[in-house]
Amino acid sequence: MNKAFTKETDGQDDDDELPSLPALPKGSKNYMTPHGYQTLKAELLELIDNERPKIVEIVHWAASNGDRSENGDYLYGKKRLREIDRRIRFLTKRLEIAEVVNPSVHYGSEQVFFGATVTYADDEGVERTITIKGIDEADSSKAEVSWIAPVARVLLKSKIGDEVPLPTPAGVRTLEVLDVSYPAPQAES
Repeated sequence: MNKAFTKETDGQDDDDELPSLPALPKGSKNYMTPHGYQTLKAELLELIDNERPKIVEIVHWAASNGDRSENGDYLYGKKRLREIDRRIRFLTKRLEIAEVVNPSVHYGSEQVFFGATVTYADDEGVERTITIKGIDEADSSKAEVSWIAPVARVLLKSKIGDEVPLPTPAGVRTLEVLDVSYPAPQAES
């Protein structure tokens, strides 16, 4: 029989199917806000303590039923287990190299640093407000951008009133920093 028609083994990973997060720039740290760190840590603990044991139990039960070749619970469970293990490895690596930066230390500052919420206007007068966050925690639907995003990189270290050039495929745009804010420091209890 031709090798092109043989069944793939059960142990192969489906790495091609999962989208990956952007890689960290060489030599840089994985900056993260305290909230972002806690969110990733909570996800990791949830996977390790709850989700993975449940799937292991399902796979064990399905395997005890005999023929595994057409056992949907077994096949799906093994695939889900690989996905969970891959995510656990990813989160573990990212949390190990995380550099937690508390943006509230810059409370009251007019300069843009990591964790700032920045309001800026482009050269057409359109105003936008973004928050600069870590790679693993930025959510564009909440107007959060990664600190390595082009717009964040040109805004970093600028101050209220500064105009900074933003290179785009359509040409260089000028952004004017209108406002910079940070979360208030939390009182220690």
